[in-house]
Amino acid sequence: MDNSANVLIVDDVPDNIQVAMNFLKEEPYNLSFATRGQEALALMKTHEYDLILLDIMMPEMDGYEVCRRIKAEPRLQDIPIIFVTAKVDVDSISQGFHAGAVDYLCKPFHAEELLARVNTHLSLYRAKKLLQQNNLSLQHKYEQNQQRLMTELEQNQLEMIYVLTELMESTSDETGKHIRRVAECSRLLALYHESLTDEDADILFHAAPMHDICKITIPHSILHKPGKLTEDEFAIMKTHTTRAFKILHNSKRKYTKAAAIIAHQHHEKWDGSGYPQGLKGQDIHIYGRIVGLIDVFDALMHKRVYKEAWSLEDTLDYIRKHSSSQFDPYLVSILLEHIDEFVAISDQN
Repeated sequence: MDNSANVLIVDDVPDNIQVAMNFLKEEPYNLSFATRGQEALALMKTHEYDLILLDIMMPEMDGYEVCRRIKAEPRLQDIPIIFVTAKVDVDSISQGFHAGAVDYLCKPFHAEELLARVNTHLSLYRAKKLLQQNNLSLQHKYEQNQQRLMTELEQNQLEMIYVLTELMESTSDETGKHIRRVAECSRLLALYHESLTDEDADILFHAAPMHDICKITIPHSILHKPGKLTEDEFAIMKTHTTRAFKILHNSKRKYTKAAAIIAHQHHEKWDGSGYPQGLKGQDIHIYGRIVGLIDVFDALMHKRVYKEAWSLEDTLDYIRKHSSSQFDPYLVSILLEHIDEFVAISDQN
């Protein structure tokens, strides 16, 4: 084990420094000295020390102030400081410990006493540093394990979403294509939103396909009815939002939590006339507002069992007319500004 250490001796009397250095020179220590407090502080900015022997009574800046300044520096605050002084009254000793010293050695001192104090506090300092390094290593390992676990959990979430999405796609080829288009367009809209991050865009891409997941619980006769739904049939159709939320909302994982919000709120309207909660404006989660707009945009642009595909002109005319009533006007402005990109996604699928 390497027992070498860097020791700084601070005293305004050169003879006192020489005595301490003579006692310590037999040990594997690298010895430095300073005769003023400011000089010691300057040395500590450019050198690494493992222990400081510090006099109290010095001109310009006394040892107490030097100690306080060292302890105020995060990089230096753990270095043990032993006061070496002729001030032996209780108040002086107490003030030294309050300033941050770990020990107090009275002049004149014996070589054995000095060596014992220095060796003891160097051993404690090394042990403390080793514990800190081990703690950092353990913390790093813990964080790595947590990250690996979170990654695995997120992958499991995505696999579940993919399985459920494939289940939705199996009900209809058009449904499957619609799901993929909504995912792509929702991500694109999020990327252009000035308040959303790349992570939000990623979450929307993976969670948006779940927006209609509980339509698999709606009777086929209602879900694929070619004509207009009756009032009772529409009431049943609307339950797909609340059913999905009940299934998904207890999850603490980001993709599933987002899917719960989207499934629950994508039929809410900006003016509060939507369902199932009648939320209004900013009370509707941004994920729900984005998927709500993209869901309608895509549905209008493509043929369904109950309608023919609308032209782009008619689709955009509808969206403009319902901006600030059905849709978030800011999201509408983004869609219209970048409409060519959204149409390209629509045409690819």
